[in-house]
Amino acid sequence: MQSELDQHVVELFHSSIDVTMQSLDSLAPAISDCGALMAQCLLSENKILCCGDGQQGALAQIFASNLLNRFDYERPSLPAIALSVDATTITAVAADGTFNEIYAKQIRALGQSGDVLLVISSGSSSTTTRQAIQAAHDREMIVISIGDESSRDISAIIFPEDMEINIPSTNRARVVEGQLNTVNYLCELIDKQLFGSDD
Repeated sequence: MQSELDQHVVELFHSSIDVTMQSLDSLAPAISDCGALMAQCLLSENKILCCGDGQQGALAQIFASNLLNRFDYERPSLPAIALSVDATTITAVAADGTFNEIYAKQIRALGQSGDVLLVISSGSSSTTTRQAIQAAHDREMIVISIGDESSRDISAIIFPEDMEINIPSTNRARVVEGQLNTVNYLCELIDKQLFGSDD
């Protein structure tokens, strides 16, 4: 029995490596472009708002905490806000019967022209994330979407100047792994452009 489990773990590693290699081939330029856009946003004294539901909301929080605190080394804090962390605001909006606007209302209040909205989603995006994108467009913000290969509904509503990074998988675990890698790569690209290497 143990050898079967061992073999299954090996297969999981192989599956993760396969998705990573596919991402390397197809996503490196898009990730680079998104990192450059985010760095320019911050250099222009704008901010990055982040949102996502469930596990993707946790990834949005990781991204924001890496910018607000630090990533690999000490440097000045950078302005990023995760919109999924304020339970009082979210439940207040939901209690008034507008749950689909838990992010959109925050974006309309906090977002400004030149800011970036980072949306992380999986599968068919929720109404909350679609309305967040629409609110960002209303505020003349650029949208960066990190989804998976089935994220066609977001592709249909983003503007030409927005950017998409879609992990080449629909397996939930592989998608979350790829999205976490992408979040970390973006943080590293931002630090490199704004502060140089820590070497």
